[in-house]
Parts: sequence; structure tokens; C-alpha cells
Amino acid sequence: AGARPGWLAVAAADRPAGAASARVRQAVVIGEDIARFAAAPLLETVDEVAWRDGDVVARRVERLGAIELDARPLRRPDPERVRAALRDGLRAEGLGLLTWTPAAVALRERLAFLRGALGEPWPEVDDAALLERVPQWLAGARRRSDLRRVDVAAALRGLLPWDLAARLDELAPERVQVPSGSRIRVDYAGERPVLAVKLQELFGWDAAPRLAGGRVPLVVHLLSPAGRPAAVTADLATFWREGYRAVRAELRGRYPRHPWPEDPARA
Repeated sequence: AGARPGWLAVAAADRPAGAASARVRQAVVIGEDIARFAAAPLLETVDEVAWRDGDVVARRVERLGAIELDARPLRRPDPERVRAALRDGLRAEGLGLLTWTPAAVALRERLAFLRGALGEPWPEVDDAALLERVPQWLAGARRRSDLRRVDVAAALRGLLPWDLAARLDELAPERVQVPSGSRIRVDYAGERPVLAVKLQELFGWDAAPRLAGGRVPLVVHLLSPAGRPAAVTADLATFWREGYRAVRAELRGRYPRHPWPEDPARA
């Protein structure tokens, strides 16, 4: 049996009701050169740059109507179209295609906290907002693997004008120094910023700092000497007066080598 002909010029065809495909009733075999000549107005060559099968595909395609005749890799695609394709990929598969270092995640959480607490001019950093800004981060990127090399932390800092950048550490500090001298990292992942610290390190502190220019109290997770949860408070002064005595009574026997003053705010 010979190979199937590449082209048919169909003069008559129909599709019976309910049928999945059409039935050719009258046609003639033709060569591609005749097809090109007969349907010349339908011939076009276009450059396609799109996110397809998990990566950017850039190619030059020749078509006759809806029929693809030829496709070749496009060596120098338009950078703007490449960035648009990469953004489509990020929209389809998520911002997880970027490399989110712990520093980048923490910075995003701090910015989200300030946006929620203070509003404008602090930038939105949810997925939708970042996807709108992503093309600015993709200079030189050509393919999926290039997304892993984007410095997300630097890109996030680039969202801040100089005056906001100068106040970031004041309004949403990465770490807070406690009376023991330790600098404890603040966790901004939840609805309220949290400072998890061993109780003994706070002796002498009558009140925890407030963030966002005094608008938001820092929630303190007080830990035992072994680092286990002992109490939670957003009002340290009240805890020292009303809650500390019970915690002291419970933990002093377990950890007799650690100090348990009766007046921790002045210890």
C-alpha cells in the first residue's frame, strides 16, 4: 500500500447528524505546490512566542489557513514577548517557579504586614500584584530555568521608594533586641507579628514594642527554658501582674537552676 496523499481538494462533504466526523463525497488529490497556489491568500508566516508544556517556546511558523506547514526555532525572539510568555507561565503554574529564599519570604511577609497595617503607599505583595510587576524582574530571562535565578528579595526591595525603604526596619523590624541582649527574629507569617522568646530573656521588660508606628502590638510567645510554649500575651505588663505567678509556680520546680524573680518587670 502506498503512502496517504498529503493534500485533498474537497469539493463536497457532509457530516450526518450525530456523527463525530465529516464524510468526503467528492475530492481530488493535489500536491502542496498547488495547494499553496490555490489558497495563496491564506498563507502566512508568523513568529510565535508562548508558554507551552512548561516552558517558553519560540518558533517561526508557516501556515495555510489552520494547517501548519512548517515550524522552526526562533533564535532571537522579541524580549518583550518572551517576558510576556514567562509571565503567562507564572500565572499558570504559580510564583513558586521563582526561587523564594527564606530572606525573600520573610521580606514579603513584612511588606504584607505593613500594607495591611498602614495601607498605601506600602505596596501590595499578593500573587496578583506581584504578577503584574514580574516583567520588570525578568530582564535577560529566556526560559523556565532562568526564573530560578531571579533575585526575588532584591526585586521586592525594588518595590519601595527610598523613603519607604528607609523606614522598613523601623516599622517592621526583622529582629527585636530583648533585655538579655539577644536579637530575636519576628515572625510575620500570621495575622499578627509574633516574637517567640524564652521567658527569662524578658525580665526587666515592662512592655513589648508596638510595630507599624505604634499601631500593632507585638504578640509575645513566652517559652520555657527548654524552648517549650509557656504563655502567649500581647500585653506584657498585664501578664507580669496577672499571669506570671501561675507560670512561675508551674515551671520553677522543673527548672530550678533558672531565675524566677517575684517582680520580673524590674528584675
